[in-house]
Amino acid sequence: MAPGEWGDILMEDEVVAVDVGLRDAVLSGWYQSETGELFKGLVISSDDVVVDVGCGDGGTARFCAGRGASMIVTDIDPTKVEATERSLADTPARSVRAMVSDSNPLPIEDGTASVVISTEVLEHVDDPAQFLSELARIGRSGARYLLTVPDPVAEALQKHLAHPSYFAKPNHVRIIQRDEFAELVSAAGLVIEQRSSYGFYWSLWWLMFWTTGVDFIGAPHPVFDNWARTWTALLDTPQGETVKRVLDNFMPKSQVILARKP
Repeated sequence: MAPGEWGDILMEDEVVAVDVGLRDAVLSGWYQSETGELFKGLVISSDDVVVDVGCGDGGTARFCAGRGASMIVTDIDPTKVEATERSLADTPARSVRAMVSDSNPLPIEDGTASVVISTEVLEHVDDPAQFLSELARIGRSGARYLLTVPDPVAEALQKHLAHPSYFAKPNHVRIIQRDEFAELVSAAGLVIEQRSSYGFYWSLWWLMFWTTGVDFIGAPHPVFDNWARTWTALLDTPQGETVKRVLDNFMPKSQVILARKP
């Protein structure tokens, strides 16, 4: 699961699954505390002005704020904006500005950001090209971009199992193919510098979620804990991280693009 996607899974009975998911994310390149990289290749510093569009519950924003960056966070959901703003209050962020917005347009001045983040948002919007043009507009020359969308392989499987609401507004209104994702980013005038994928662990988790019949995300079920233990045992084997990389390429939860504004 990418940061910001469908909320945090933080029920006490689910601590095992969440801890394993965090470990998996770090192995995939997220949250590199020692180097200050939000994702491998994207260092965040106190000099940055970071705009997180579709901030969700604020996981990525909190990492950046912890590096002392100036933060602007937006989301269409007022409760998420409020929660993220509260979560950033005790961080070393130079400043925090939070706003509710549907991003059409973004209420942010041209050339504001040195870093623009938008994780698991593009699949929700009515006009992806317009959305990306807004992201490009708010970045200054040389701004770096971290963009993620669900991978089409995992999404195709979800089609057979997910509740109909998963593929209905305001949730996922489209499946974005891999080449299509890159074409959209390039068409917005951004230069792609890195492409990757991650999250086989969460791809399987979501398939299990729909088949368990639990009522809400975060509800306890032995399937989740057993899957978390199995994935942990695999990662702990000598070839565990190699197998993870193979599976992340085969059926990732998400595609990642790091880009730069010329």
